[in-house]
Amino acid sequence: MVIVPKDKPYIENLNSYYLNVPRLLEHYQGELGSGAIHFKSPSAEGVIFFDREEFLEGSCEKKDEKLTGKAAVDFLLGSSGETSYVVSIYDISAEKVYFWSSIPAAKRIYEDLSAEFTDLEGLMRKMSGEKLTGYIEVSLGMGAENAFIFYNNGQILGSFYSWDEGEMNASKDKLHLLAQKTKKSGGTFHVSRVSMEKEKEAGNAKKTENGPSPEIVTAMEELLGLVDGIVGSSKVLKGEFHTLLKKRFLDLAETYPFLDPFRGELEYSNRKIKISGKLNDQDLVKGVLAAVRGLADDLNLGAQFQAKTAPWFQKYGAKLNGLGIAH
Repeated sequence: MVIVPKDKPYIENLNSYYLNVPRLLEHYQGELGSGAIHFKSPSAEGVIFFDREEFLEGSCEKKDEKLTGKAAVDFLLGSSGETSYVVSIYDISAEKVYFWSSIPAAKRIYEDLSAEFTDLEGLMRKMSGEKLTGYIEVSLGMGAENAFIFYNNGQILGSFYSWDEGEMNASKDKLHLLAQKTKKSGGTFHVSRVSMEKEKEAGNAKKTENGPSPEIVTAMEELLGLVDGIVGSSKVLKGEFHTLLKKRFLDLAETYPFLDPFRGELEYSNRKIKISGKLNDQDLVKGVLAAVRGLADDLNLGAQFQAKTAPWFQKYGAKLNGLGIAH
């Protein structure tokens, strides 16, 4: 079964026969930053997960064949002009897309566990204790209904139910109802685990090896530009922003080594950021926020800083939340 997040699609019910799918993907890579494109026809079903820069993973099932990785991506893109797929686009946040893109590579660790001998709620607790990253697949009765319970490091992210058209959720009541249905109707359970190494590579490779995303760099340039303007509006401090910023960077270098002006990993000039070291989105944002907030406090510009940057925090609030950064 091809698994995609059961959320409301960003756009749905497109027909691939009339689309230039590679260009469509390129467009939504720029518009959404990260997500998935789902293909479905009577003869095949598949999904391609993407971030702003590349395709992360593909999965496809056709007849008795299952494809993953590049083979799946190539097949889906190659057949999209000949096969009338129903196409849907999903907007998946950057911190979640790496989890979903790792699901096609999950390996079965327990298979065909019978509801007659295995209590589902006990199995769920066991998987939490084992810090499962992956999912439990539940097949009810003779397979007429099914459900998926997704885990990330032992925490239940949510569940899909074939009889429920709602979005994925982690409702304890629904999970309890599912467990009761297995006792009444019988069924089987399969548990699949994502390799922790693969998950770590998927979640961190783009952020550490290829540097921060262009959107985050742009956001930091805008923020530094705002503070530059605040400092520049002061007759006393006019023209001193870069000197003061470098001093603040140096003060924070022990916590954020990439800010050390002598290492040259991050440079700011003409309202543009240049990065030469390995750096991820979260560290860049934390370091720059710490610098500008510290600078505002040093210069007693807290009120101006808050007023001038309020629209910026509103614009990028969702991104900050996605990175786990309080604001």
